[in-house]
Amino acid sequence: MVNARGTVRLLERQQMRLRLLGAVDEDRRDVEVLLTALQQAVAEVHGLGGMVHLPGGGMSGVLYLVADSGLPESMTRPWLIIPARGKAPPSRAARSDTVAWQPDLAPPDPVPGRDPAALWPSGLPVGIGHLAVPVPGGGGRRGALSVLFAPGTEPGPAEHAFLHDVAAWMSGRLRSSGILNPPCTLLRALQHGPGPRDAPAQEVEGAPALTYTWDLRTGELTAGGPVDEVLPGIDPQIMTGGIEAWAALIHPDDLPAAVAGFDTGIQERGGFQHEYRIRRQDGTYVWIEARARTITDEAGAPVKVTGTIRDSSETHTAAESVGRALRHMSDGFVSLDTDWRVEFLNQAAERLFGPAGEVAGALLRDVPAVRAVPGLEQRCRAIAAEGRPAGFDVPWPDGTSWYHLRLVPVPEGLTLYITDTTERHLREVERAAAERAAAERAALVQRVTRELAEAVTAQDVMAAVADGVMSPLGATGLIMLGVVDDRLTVVGSRGYPQHFTRALEGQWTVRDTTNPVGDALRTRTPLHIASPEEFRKRYPGAEVLVREGGSQAWAFLPLAVSGRGIGAAVICFDRPRALDDDERTLLTALSGLIAQALERAGLYDEATTRARTLQRSLLPQALPELPEVTVAARYQPAKQGADVGGDWYDVIPLSAARVALVIGDVMGHGMAEAATMGGLRTAVRTLSELELPPDEILGHLNDIIGEPGTDAFATCLYGIYDPVTRQLSYASAGQPPPAVARPDGTVTFLPMTPDPPLGVATPPFETLETELPAESLLALYSDGLVESKDRDVTTGMNRLAELLFESVNAGPGAPGDGLDGLCAAITSALLPAHRALTDDAALLLARTHPLAAENVAEWPLPEDPVAAGQARELVRAQLADWDLADEDLVMTTELLVSELVGNVIRHACGPIRLRMLRSRALICEVSDASLTTPHIRHTSATDEDGRGLQLISALCRRWGTRHTRTGKSIWTEQALPAGAVDV
Repeated sequence: MVNARGTVRLLERQQMRLRLLGAVDEDRRDVEVLLTALQQAVAEVHGLGGMVHLPGGGMSGVLYLVADSGLPESMTRPWLIIPARGKAPPSRAARSDTVAWQPDLAPPDPVPGRDPAALWPSGLPVGIGHLAVPVPGGGGRRGALSVLFAPGTEPGPAEHAFLHDVAAWMSGRLRSSGILNPPCTLLRALQHGPGPRDAPAQEVEGAPALTYTWDLRTGELTAGGPVDEVLPGIDPQIMTGGIEAWAALIHPDDLPAAVAGFDTGIQERGGFQHEYRIRRQDGTYVWIEARARTITDEAGAPVKVTGTIRDSSETHTAAESVGRALRHMSDGFVSLDTDWRVEFLNQAAERLFGPAGEVAGALLRDVPAVRAVPGLEQRCRAIAAEGRPAGFDVPWPDGTSWYHLRLVPVPEGLTLYITDTTERHLREVERAAAERAAAERAALVQRVTRELAEAVTAQDVMAAVADGVMSPLGATGLIMLGVVDDRLTVVGSRGYPQHFTRALEGQWTVRDTTNPVGDALRTRTPLHIASPEEFRKRYPGAEVLVREGGSQAWAFLPLAVSGRGIGAAVICFDRPRALDDDERTLLTALSGLIAQALERAGLYDEATTRARTLQRSLLPQALPELPEVTVAARYQPAKQGADVGGDWYDVIPLSAARVALVIGDVMGHGMAEAATMGGLRTAVRTLSELELPPDEILGHLNDIIGEPGTDAFATCLYGIYDPVTRQLSYASAGQPPPAVARPDGTVTFLPMTPDPPLGVATPPFETLETELPAESLLALYSDGLVESKDRDVTTGMNRLAELLFESVNAGPGAPGDGLDGLCAAITSALLPAHRALTDDAALLLARTHPLAAENVAEWPLPEDPVAAGQARELVRAQLADWDLADEDLVMTTELLVSELVGNVIRHACGPIRLRMLRSRALICEVSDASLTTPHIRHTSATDEDGRGLQLISALCRRWGTRHTRTGKSIWTEQALPAGAVDV
């Protein structure tokens, strides 16, 4: 009884032995493999010795001893050939696929022509135990592993299990040898061999052969002539010893395959041949080629084998030479049978497909290396189906190698030649890379040329060079320098901090040859410096570029136009680098293109600067400070490089403390559009002086834009805010609706359906009115503020409403408090600095302040001459009430009002009303129902009237007439006295 610890040690020792078997070299011969496994098995189970029997022996239904260990020859001789259906343990184990045990060793059953009992040695101890386990094969063909045990010893389950494991290992290692599983090609060759079924094998042409006959029923072996004449050195009487004596001469290494060949030939009832070595009497070996046919009786049962034997040493020597050459040739060689199983592969192929011991006999699709190459088996099958040689290149799974596979179909299957084409492929890759690089350089030049041709400003040129050149060259920095008054200034940079570019500003001159830029401009050729050491050696005075810039290599491109240097481009690298000839040629070609683009950009920048100066001069330089509204505005031009646009805004003080708020946009970009914008703004101011309502002003503007020869369109929104009534009257021609943020925190857009733009509209325009609560915030804007290529106008308007809502509800002291700060916040939110604008944008904010009731006084007057006197009394009393009782102001105001009322009585009709407003000035209005507009006339010394309006013009700051729905109002404005507080 073995305790648990002993059992564990036993299992560990058995596993160690199996691992040792796993380390047996793949190129070991079959006999050596069997012998090694048998020795381990006998040693582990403490047996006396062991044997391995496999199917074969030259006749059907027999097992042949192919290996033995630990037993004398006298004990193994009876076991050389045993019947597969006998009672001995090896026979029963192979036949029944089970363990067979016999407690007392006995001779095996006889076979035809052989009696093992007659060969049984004498003096063997009684009670030797005999245990056999099956060795699995294919198609029901099994062999047996058997071990002899000392008398009184019986193996237990552990020994049984270990012997089963060893037998299974044997089967795995011999699966491709042909001993257990003869290949299909051999079976077909045996089945369809030459000659009739009962005819002896023919003698090979040109080689002497010995005919023989083997009677399968009696075991008798007879020769057709003297053996030593065909096979010198072989015992002439060898045939008399039967098949056992002949088998004893076969070389141990060749014996298993020879046995398998004979056995298969008999089973298939066909012809077969094999080549093996037999031992001469002097102990040397000679190669022979044995051919045979199985002869059957009328019932089809095999009765004898007839064949020929010839000396094949010379042929085999030549074949060995070819085989060695095939085995060791540099190209891979693989032979496949018609079932796509690997029959042979040489050493070169083994390095790709795996060891022959693992690959031989396997289906091609099951070879791991083949599975790793997508579509390899399918391509092989397609070529085989076509029936003619073909080849193709494939990448190997290692990711670095390429091989050319040439497949040659043969009647027995397919041969595969494998040539390493990695170097050729690399050369092709390099050539393709060179061609691709040339094509990429040409495409690069074409792309940069196109981008430079489209570049408008110097910054566009800078961006085109940086985006098109830096990445392909692996550059990390770019500096563009321009010549201004013989000094080099920084036009732009990429990959450098601002403090470095500021340090370069104006440091070098064009004629200074102590720096690389001046040197390149002097020679008009690109300059390349491959390392900091080379830079310091050539230009010690320009070391700031190395010390502060951190670059390791540079390319200095002179930029010249018509022989005149206009600047330089410096391309920098973060590692030492020498440019090749192709790169130098590329940069030389690009330097001319960059120079021309930079020259055009300079001219355009100058023109654009003048245009923008003109445009800004046409906009209000400062907005008026009015008690009725607090205003702020922002104008954002399109991106640098776009032509100037036509967005504009204005704030115009009107009579009766009213204020006109205007915003517009002339469609298009250019000097013509800017000039049109200036003309429209002037026209709006002129028309506002005429006190026209919004719809009439837009009508006149539409006539101006639509004049013959004027090819322009514009949008405009004109609104008038009356602080007395808090009414906003407005009309629009193509402008988006204004937004109103009310004091209660709500934000809405004023309702309106904008008319078409000026220039295509058909008057009349529609005037709308809305009442604005005190301290309402009104936002007028152009479409460029809310609409862009990646944002529609509705989304932009919603975002504007959100910003206004946040501002109104943030309360005092919040960030952006005050209209100017709010303007900046809104424009920065809707027009991010990193986004290039394609259209101008304008924003006008106005916070409304209504005129308090105590600052408004209004009275009806009778249509009678006494009205002038009443007006003077009312004026005097109201001025006293407003603390404006300055005698000069009172007398002047009385005189103005008296003249206005008298003029109405004399020339117009009632009803008559007098209104006084205290706002930014003292305003007096006299209204009547007449539409007649008074005009100042030139009078002579003898005229008795006509001097009233002249007097009015002389006494007030300004005066005018405003038409209303019920008539007209004549108004005057007077400056408030010094020290008076504006309301």
